[in-house]
Amino acid sequence: MTLGQFKKKSKKIPDTPGVYFFLDIRKKVLYIGKATSLRDRLRSYFAKDLHEVRSPLIAKMIECSRGLDWRPTDSVLEALILEANLIKHYKPSYNTDLKDDKSWNHVVITKENFPRVLLVRGKELKTENLKLKTSHRFGPFPHGGQLKEALRLIRKIFPYRDTCVPCEITRFNLVYKVKPCRECFNRQVGLCPGVCAGEITKSDYGRTIRHITLLFQGKKRQLIRELERGMKATAKEERFEDAAALRRQVLALRHIRDVSLIKEEYKMYGLPKSIHRIEAYDAAHFRGADAVGVMTVVEEGEACPSQYRKFRLRATKEGDDAGAIREMLSRRLQHQEWRLPRLIVVDGSSAQLAAATGVLEAAGISIPVVAVVKNEKHRAKDIQGDQAA
Repeated sequence: MTLGQFKKKSKKIPDTPGVYFFLDIRKKVLYIGKATSLRDRLRSYFAKDLHEVRSPLIAKMIECSRGLDWRPTDSVLEALILEANLIKHYKPSYNTDLKDDKSWNHVVITKENFPRVLLVRGKELKTENLKLKTSHRFGPFPHGGQLKEALRLIRKIFPYRDTCVPCEITRFNLVYKVKPCRECFNRQVGLCPGVCAGEITKSDYGRTIRHITLLFQGKKRQLIRELERGMKATAKEERFEDAAALRRQVLALRHIRDVSLIKEEYKMYGLPKSIHRIEAYDAAHFRGADAVGVMTVVEEGEACPSQYRKFRLRATKEGDDAGAIREMLSRRLQHQEWRLPRLIVVDGSSAQLAAATGVLEAAGISIPVVAVVKNEKHRAKDIQGDQAA
């Protein structure tokens, strides 16, 4: 695929997480990958230094490809799961050639009264050393670091058993209760539902395993519908604590905060730790004196207090809010060690907006700027500037 062909498609590529495909002339899938930003990742394949930053096999794959497609997802977690399911289905030649599938990771769910959720390497699945009866196997997952982070994220939503011993023994298909065990560490930190201490029934735990299974099968919508039905049923039965727990799971699935997965992706591809950065600026004074400006920072949806900065404004005249923005931004841009943001937000209206834009233009930097206009109650009532940002 040529750079010209890519440029024709590039405007349609969304700046969202998702999975992408390189196709040959017959539309056969050559390679499947996933990305935090489809637009940024696909653009990187057509950079001038491709042969320096990518393997020779990937460079050859791009030369052989004749088409490109993608599927956006709501989160990096869903992209990770979708990528594994699609690799298993299509078995793209360039994916399997890049890495021996024996070293890829799989998620297995054991076949027990209280199933465990385990991370297992492909080579262990193909030997007799894995003495486990499994009910489900998911994978292969090419990115081990991200998979571990994904399991940590999923376990916070659906606590499960991995290594703890359940508070029962089974012989001759009969279940014998034993004295409750001391709860494991994961139970103490909320990552195990209390299988070890006998705090959860087999049927309730089975529902949790079903929810995890649906998530790894890429059936998030079906999973949310089931959780919502359970939420309504428990509320009708006046089991309000159970209904609240189900509601928290629904909200967690709809607003997955996978910052850790994004950071893992930056590590894998040698990218900066965060590219989704927003900086906001405001100024204040005490009766016209002691003027100060503040810069707050949000990266990947997370506030970063350690990166907040305060500026003592020396060159700005009393009451000159636009001048305060101008001084703050000018001094901020002198710090080349600070990562540039994708968006700048200023408190004010057209005057502050023009001041910020002027500083950036003078420095030859192109960053979208918006101004937040507030009402008499100091609440936002309008946004001016680059609305597309």
